[in-house]
Amino acid sequence: MKSGLNPVYFLIFTLVGYLPHLTHADVQAQQVVQQAFPREFLLDGTVEAIHRSTISAQTSGQVEAVLFDVDDYVEQGEVLIRLKETEQKARLRQAEADLKAAIARLQEAEDEYTRFKGMHEKKLISQSQMDKATAALKSARAGQDAASAGLIQASEQFEYTRIKAPYSGIVTERHVQVGEVAAPGQPLISGISLDQLRVLVDVPQSLIQTIREQRQARVLLNGEAIEAVKLTIFPYAHAGSNTFKVRIDLPQGVPGLFPGMFVKTAFVTGVKKELVVPRSAVVYRSEVTAVYVVGKAGRISFRRIRAGSPIDNEKIAVIAGLSAGERVALDPIAAGAELKRQMAEADHE
Repeated sequence: MKSGLNPVYFLIFTLVGYLPHLTHADVQAQQVVQQAFPREFLLDGTVEAIHRSTISAQTSGQVEAVLFDVDDYVEQGEVLIRLKETEQKARLRQAEADLKAAIARLQEAEDEYTRFKGMHEKKLISQSQMDKATAALKSARAGQDAASAGLIQASEQFEYTRIKAPYSGIVTERHVQVGEVAAPGQPLISGISLDQLRVLVDVPQSLIQTIREQRQARVLLNGEAIEAVKLTIFPYAHAGSNTFKVRIDLPQGVPGLFPGMFVKTAFVTGVKKELVVPRSAVVYRSEVTAVYVVGKAGRISFRRIRAGSPIDNEKIAVIAGLSAGERVALDPIAAGAELKRQMAEADHE
C-alpha cells in the first residue's frame, strides 16, 4: 500500500467515508465554458427606506394615549396617538349648527326671492326691492358656502386628534408621552416602511459617465444578486470627495435588508469574458473553495479554485483554478465518493 496520503485527500476520505461506493459512470459532469458577461465595478452602499417620516401634530391638545412603541409594526390607517378632543369636538358641533342656520337662511332667502320675482313681473314692486331680494339670496348662498367650509375645517381639526399611520411600517421613535400637551408642528412619532427600500452609493467621478450610459446595477446580498429597478444619478458632485450620489431602487419586499445596513453594489461598466460553472458544483470546506474535476477515463480530482461573483442563482464565475473545456462534477457528494473509491483502488495496486 502506498504511504504518505495527501492531506487534501485525507480530508475527502473523512467527509465522504459513510457513502456507498459509486462508479465513475454515476458521476455526471458539465464542461467549463467561457461566456461574455457585463463587467462590473463593486462599491459599498447604504440601505435606506424610501418611506420614512416623522409625524407632527396638526392641532393642539393633551396626549391621551400612545398606542404603539418602538419596533411595533403598524398597518396603514391605524391610530398611533390620541389627543384630547374636547375643544375640537365643541368647534365641530358649532360648525354643524352654523351650517344648519345658514341652510335655513338660504331657504328663507330663496322663498323671498321667488315671491318678489313674481310680484316684480306683475309690476307690483319696484326694481330696487327686487335687487335687494337678489342680493339677499346671493348673501345667503355665500353664507352657506362659508358655513360648509367651516364645517370641513372643524372636521379636519377633529380628525387631527387621531394621528394615523400614513403607510404600513415600523415605529422607530416616539417623541411624546401621555399627559404632554402637543402643539401644531411638534414631532410626535417616527417610522419607516420596510416594503420599499433603496441603496445610496457614492460613485467616483471617473465612473459616473459610464454608469450614466449603462444604467445597470445590482445589489449583492448573501450570495444573491438583486437587480435594480431604477437608478437615480444626482446631477452634481460632492465638493469634498468629488463623488456623485447614486440611488438604486430595489424591488418591493426584499427579505434580509434593513435601513442602515452596508451592502455591496455592482455597477455595469462594460463587457468581459469569464469561466462559468454551476453553483451546485462548487464545494466549500472550511476556507477551501473547490470543485471535483472529471478527467480522462473518468478520473476524479479535487481542485481548489478562486470563485468570483455569482452570475445568477444557478451559475458562478471562476477567476482561477480551471480552464475552458475541463469538466466538473455536478454532484460533489457523488464525486467525492467516487474519488475515495479510485484512491482506494490505487492504494491496493
